[in-house]
Amino acid sequence: MGFQDTAGLYGTAAALRLALFTFFPALPDLLTSRVEVSTPVTSFKRLQEGLFLYNHNVSPYDGGVYHQAPLLLPLFSLLPDASAYPFFTYLFYILVDIASANALYKIAESGEAAASRLFTSARKDRQWSGYVVAAIFLFNPFTVATCLGRPTSVFTTCAILHAIAKAISGNPLTSMLALSFAAYISMYPILLLPPLVLLAYDRQHPSNAITSLIPFAGIAVLTVATSLSALFAISYMLTGSWEFFSSTYGIQLTLTDLTPNVGLWWYFFIEMFDSFRSFFLGVFWLHLSSYVGGLSIRIRSQPLATLTILLGIFSIFKPYPSIADISLSLAVVPLFRHIFPLMRYTFFAASTILYSTFLGPAFYYLWIYAGSGNANFFYAITLVWSLGQSLLVSDLTFAVLRDEWEVERPEMVGKEIRQI
Repeated sequence: MGFQDTAGLYGTAAALRLALFTFFPALPDLLTSRVEVSTPVTSFKRLQEGLFLYNHNVSPYDGGVYHQAPLLLPLFSLLPDASAYPFFTYLFYILVDIASANALYKIAESGEAAASRLFTSARKDRQWSGYVVAAIFLFNPFTVATCLGRPTSVFTTCAILHAIAKAISGNPLTSMLALSFAAYISMYPILLLPPLVLLAYDRQHPSNAITSLIPFAGIAVLTVATSLSALFAISYMLTGSWEFFSSTYGIQLTLTDLTPNVGLWWYFFIEMFDSFRSFFLGVFWLHLSSYVGGLSIRIRSQPLATLTILLGIFSIFKPYPSIADISLSLAVVPLFRHIFPLMRYTFFAASTILYSTFLGPAFYYLWIYAGSGNANFFYAITLVWSLGQSLLVSDLTFAVLRDEWEVERPEMVGKEIRQI
């Protein structure tokens, strides 16, 4: 089984995207300008502005518009002009989506979600095939809208899924290289390093396995550090300065661009007094990163579950989230089909996400275009959006822990539990 078995699925997904690009030519530009799809650090329009400056031998970071990785510029300069010949750009993004789906297919077929090295679920037979999991990702409206909007977050999604797939297949070096590329583009994926190292350690090939976790983790960290250093060095040679560092990663650390998005940060820091800004930036980043250690230790026996939960948390609490983040989060949740019966608030979480999906654009329109609302309108619906995702992530975490608990105590299967 592999790419050949899913060629029909990938062909259908590609045809759907091409049809939307072709028959609705105004749709890509409409989605590109939507705050739900594009953020200051992923916007395709800002990428085009940076590319224009780059092609005219001007620093792309002059003017404070371009906030993305430097190596994206020579990559996109190889493609024909997107405004004159958009087909090649469309095709490129479609291929990236299919590459992501293929990585997800391999992850699902491995069975890692239900049977890891240290834990085997009693429900391991209740799983969806890789074909179904890939189809859910490819035909998810959030994934399709992200592809049409062409943000650079699709490359982060692809790199993260390949990092996980390579770790499961017993290729830790390639996995760390993929994670380095994801971190280079978006920065936050570096927080996935601890659970990814655990996953790669558990899935080593017996022939060349490193018996102790400490040296294995040391080699993995060194690989990531070396890879990122090489990418930064190439970026420096490309741009001629370290200016890209503050423009690409500094903006995420300091939140200097307060363009509205579907996240929780922008409105909070608009209202924040300057004297408290540094303190709360530290608090917000500490909150985002604090989940990594606790989850990696508590759910040590299921590193893939830890990665899934963390991706959900990042889609809620990162500085500049978009629907690309929830499309990635929802892509890995079906891997845990076996614990769906243990989840308690699936309907409520799904309803809340759908409710905010439909009302979000309406509230934004009332604020920006109709003038009959204010920023509170849009921020209120983003809070509901985050609530729906929080319910889903917390419910999945409960189901993972409940499944683990029932394996340890078979006599408690099916019985109600109460927190005292």
